[in-house]
Amino acid sequence: VNDYLAGRDAAWMGPVYEFLGLTAGYVKEGMGNAERQRAYEKDVTYLTAKESGFDFLRGFLALSSEELVQRPFRYAIIDEADSVLIDEARIPLVIAGNSDASGADAGLMAGIVKSLRLHEDYEADEEDRNVYLTQSGACKVEAVLQCDNLYEEKNLQFLVGLNNALHAEVLLKRDIDYIVRREKIELVDELTGRIADKRKWPYGLQEAIEAKEGIVSRTKGKILASITMQHFILQYPSICGMTGTAISSANEFLEKYGMNVVVVPTNRPCIREDHPDEVFESKGAKEAALTAEIVRVHKTGRPILIGTCSIEESEHLAGKLSEAKIACNILNAKNDELEARIIAEAGAVGAVTVSTNMAGRGTDIKLGGAGEQEHERVAGLGGLYVIGTNHNASLRIDRQLRGRAGRQGDPGSTRFFVSLEDELFKRYTISDRLRSIICSEAYDGAIDNPMLRKEISHAQRVVEGQNTAIRSTLNKYNEIIEQQRRIIFNRRLEVLLDRKPLKLMAERLCKRYKLLQPSVGEEMLQKAEKQVTLYFINSCWADYIDYISYIRESIHLTHLAGKNPVHEFNRLAVDAFDRLLEDIEDNIIHILSHAEITAAGIDMKKEGLEAPASTWTYLVDDGMEQLGLCALCRDPFSAAFQLPLFMVLLLSNRYLRKREKIKD
Repeated sequence: VNDYLAGRDAAWMGPVYEFLGLTAGYVKEGMGNAERQRAYEKDVTYLTAKESGFDFLRGFLALSSEELVQRPFRYAIIDEADSVLIDEARIPLVIAGNSDASGADAGLMAGIVKSLRLHEDYEADEEDRNVYLTQSGACKVEAVLQCDNLYEEKNLQFLVGLNNALHAEVLLKRDIDYIVRREKIELVDELTGRIADKRKWPYGLQEAIEAKEGIVSRTKGKILASITMQHFILQYPSICGMTGTAISSANEFLEKYGMNVVVVPTNRPCIREDHPDEVFESKGAKEAALTAEIVRVHKTGRPILIGTCSIEESEHLAGKLSEAKIACNILNAKNDELEARIIAEAGAVGAVTVSTNMAGRGTDIKLGGAGEQEHERVAGLGGLYVIGTNHNASLRIDRQLRGRAGRQGDPGSTRFFVSLEDELFKRYTISDRLRSIICSEAYDGAIDNPMLRKEISHAQRVVEGQNTAIRSTLNKYNEIIEQQRRIIFNRRLEVLLDRKPLKLMAERLCKRYKLLQPSVGEEMLQKAEKQVTLYFINSCWADYIDYISYIRESIHLTHLAGKNPVHEFNRLAVDAFDRLLEDIEDNIIHILSHAEITAAGIDMKKEGLEAPASTWTYLVDDGMEQLGLCALCRDPFSAAFQLPLFMVLLLSNRYLRKREKIKD
């Protein structure tokens, strides 16, 4: 889950492995190559999935086999498997290098958007999490930018920049989707409530948020290589995992990874009591009842844990409790460095803890506090009382919150307080249907209606099903790029490890090859071709990723022209990849035709072929709602159908182009 746990568990389990004749090590951020190589050489290596993924991407930039730190993949055991394999499946891991920033001025676009008015200049779609200009808004923007038609191809950078600025201004909320800390934008993981470490929004959206908040943008950089978490994990021939909340995602585990879910019985019987939802018509009524319930239970000394859906809500509730003279600890993305201390005391007598989502917070809450001195007293009071202030879009997250009570056979109870005005119901336009069940009667207090509770539970399952379908469709949409990545990565590894002799210079530059062979030698000619081949595979692939990223920024806009975005993306990706393969060969030939080749190979610096001076790694928050990709998800059949066509289209394109060259 994190570097701390990797080091801790390797130290804890090391003696056991040694007793069995095995070795154990760990990898964490900041380690050098030599340390990493030694850790990967161990029989058992502890590390986070993302750290292993970043090492894999660094291997794509290696210029010699000695720079590779990983051994061939064999077996992966994944803790918190639902979080890594399901929730983070589509998140791309990225390695980037220095480059000049390009694209529309994010500051200019942010200023334009702030002058626009809802309904008059733009419309926002809460259900699809999308926002778009009206005719009036387009005219205003065109006047400011002094362009005739915003939707012409020559103005595409303006359109993409404006689209990002609109999303940043209207859909992404401070203290809900992100926080501003130390003059940086830090994303909040909607499932865990924590800061999403090293994660950024893609395709110019990060710069749009920075412009919105008046923060100087860091160097954007150029993506050199990337891979989604799912595709990286699938490189391991054998995978298994563990988590307490996998059963509801059993079908997804089977579909994505071919993994079956097995439920292991608890060590001790679970005696936790899960109460029915307290349902209210308005947020105000819910808030009043929630505060009253906390005051009532707090008087008994029983510890209470309240799970909220955002930083904003957690701070608002803490303020209400302060007005009621109740001291509480707040655990959210703004102070997650205090997590261990806050969690350690959350089970103490009289403790009240307000937290954002508890997913991924692996520490158990011990009754009676960290030392469990008053365990029996707290158990006698009923154990930990867990309250949820909203239902989540994922049933698993609700179960993870409930699961904080009644651990290891301890007593405990849970209850959710929900209103028909909650964000989950509003976003998916469920509120009106729920209101119709109560026949428009006015309710000041809780609504005691079993049918309403049943409908809320059903609505939550429908929302979770929709999100699962979206993940599945977007995964198929990404498959074509993954297949292309495999081709390029495997080709580069063959060159790096000298698995096949390089013949391009001998075949395409016969005269120069024969001229240099006596003086330079076969080995040095191979070395020179290897140097240039490795460089241009990296360079051309980075250009290709840049182009595909640019296409993805705007592909959803093609439906305005009556085109299918999935088909258009498929066509463009195949054409671009075909050109990529040709460009690699053409660039290699161009350099080898004139570069000075000596006994030391080619002076890459002299030829202007230096690798980036510095690189860094991060993760991309690839949420479809931030990219306007809803149109891509409306045709699952098209997304599923496109992958088998990739190789056919690629081969036919190459054949037709070669025929054109022959005719010329």
